[in-house]
Amino acid sequence: MEKIYELAIVGAGPAGIATAIESYLQGIRGIVLLEKDINHNSTIRKYYKDNKRVDLEWKGQKVDLYGKIHFVDGTKESTLDLFDELLEHHDIELQTQVEVASIEKKDDYFEVHMAGKSIKAKYVVVTIGRMGKPNKPSYKIPPAIRKKVNYTTDECSEGEKILVVGGGDSAVEYAVDLSEKNDVSICYRRETFRRANPTNQANIANAIAHNEVRPILGINIDGLEATEDGKVKVLFSEIEPEVYDRVIYAIGGTTPSSFLASSGIEEKDGKPVHDENYETNVKGLFVAGDITQESGGSIALGLNHGYDIATYIKSNEKA
Repeated sequence: MEKIYELAIVGAGPAGIATAIESYLQGIRGIVLLEKDINHNSTIRKYYKDNKRVDLEWKGQKVDLYGKIHFVDGTKESTLDLFDELLEHHDIELQTQVEVASIEKKDDYFEVHMAGKSIKAKYVVVTIGRMGKPNKPSYKIPPAIRKKVNYTTDECSEGEKILVVGGGDSAVEYAVDLSEKNDVSICYRRETFRRANPTNQANIANAIAHNEVRPILGINIDGLEATEDGKVKVLFSEIEPEVYDRVIYAIGGTTPSSFLASSGIEEKDGKPVHDENYETNVKGLFVAGDITQESGGSIALGLNHGYDIATYIKSNEKA
């Protein structure tokens, strides 16, 4: 029988770790932390210089801690040490380099979809930050064709010759969906679509077999140029250049809004809708930390959210 976790947490920053630890301390077992980076607290690791001060509060937000995690102002190193210690001394499963694409509500559990796999959990807490944006190519996009180079399918019309760049779930879904009314090719630097989930792998294989999508696999792109008539000339490394009406990059990264929408979470004024327990419109699915704020929040806020959610889930189990 497939394992069903009691609690899955998306994002291993302060709010995510706090939710895991506070839940564990209240007696909840079967907790998994899902982190797309190579380690927890990737924002602190990437954006804080060595020995940089890390404050409990942020931009004057006065927040009193009321959970069981004792956090004080410190340095980047002392902050990471604290979270290392918390994870080491509590039975929390940390899965890194797994990017959650969507969360699907089933009858009495959630299915959390990631590239190439999925897990099941009774409760899910989303603690992703507000820094997520689509990844852009390393080469410059000429100004003349910027409107023809996109990161979603929002600008697409019918009858266009389109190149989708990428090999994950988003790239595959874009290519298959657009192929119904457009001439679509998909370019991926690897030979297979192994990052995509099994359903998408089957869909793209079927589309390629029926000549609905043209594969350009194992090929890199050196850059883009504008043609005289405003189309996009794609400069491939291993094959001759080709001209397209539009190029769509789906090479990783997500915006919080698109992720929330794919998981059925309602949004208002740029923030996910939730009640006083941080539960969204989807029962059993919670949000915590920066994503609940308009422009980021303090570590203290994230820690308190974790405590509140853990307390609510535990009381819900007793009811």
